[in-house]
Amino acid sequence: MIGLLQRVSCASVRVEGEVVARIDRGLLVLVGVAREDDETQALRLARRLLDYRVFADDAGKMNLSVLDIGGGLILVPQFTLAADTRNGSRASFTSAAAPERARGLFERLLAECRERLPATQSGVFGADMKVALVNDGPVSFLLS
Repeated sequence: MIGLLQRVSCASVRVEGEVVARIDRGLLVLVGVAREDDETQALRLARRLLDYRVFADDAGKMNLSVLDIGGGLILVPQFTLAADTRNGSRASFTSAAAPERARGLFERLLAECRERLPATQSGVFGADMKVALVNDGPVSFLLS
């Protein structure tokens, strides 16, 4: 699984004009699921997202996690993150998990995150989403 973690001042997700997720300070994470991914990768990504130190401590060093600061978390399923872009000028999606498998692994990731951070929110799998964010820093990390 791939997680594009972005430290945000605020973020929201809209589906058909309705806000389905909204946070202030925290993380917005775009999530891609590859064909070979399984529950082990979902659990590992959940642990890494919640424990990754991207927020500044009193000394100004990135030593605090989203859990440490009591921040928000939005997970957004994004099929295109699993694309193979190594050749040509058009992405290939043969490396991406089939939709039902990807949905199950995304939901497992979401459940695991909610277990440790109950206020975790998400976009809607398979929906046309409008994602808005203010990237704080900017700070972005690609976790896999």
